Amino acid sequence: MPSTQPGDPAPNVTLPLHDGTRIALADLWKEHVVVLFFYPRDDSVVCTKEACAFRDSFEKFVEAGATIVGVSGDSSEKHEGFASRNRLPFLLASDADGALRKAFGVPKTLGLIPGRVTYVIDRQGIVRNIFSAQFAADAHVREAMDAVRAL
Repeated sequence: MPSTQPGDPAPNVTLPLHDGTRIALADLWKEHVVVLFFYPRDDSVVCTKEACAFRDSFEKFVEAGATIVGVSGDSSEKHEGFASRNRLPFLLASDADGALRKAFGVPKTLGLIPGRVTYVIDRQGIVRNIFSAQFAADAHVREAMDAVRAL
């Protein structure tokens, strides 16, 4: 599976959202810089920490002209509960079949655990920054914010 690199066009995938709707990624990047973060699963300690860190910085991202989308293999129904329990103000996309991870080339850690990778996509649909760190949840937010501010 080829891995998306900085400078590559982002795959124009359709995101199945936690509210039951679907949206094309291109429709998001036409309006905002997109911070797309892939995480292993809802409700794990590190994943919850990462999602809440994005929540806590959400207004700063909005002020900088960005929108945030979290992606894991969990179902839309599980995402709905995760978003509600943690008061997440951003979109969550379900990747139950792994098609979104495959489109971006998100690797697995140790060949087993879905990778934790964050992409910053500009308003032309070009990937400008990629950050991958399986256990550094807070670093994903800092790296993404730095990349958004640099655009």
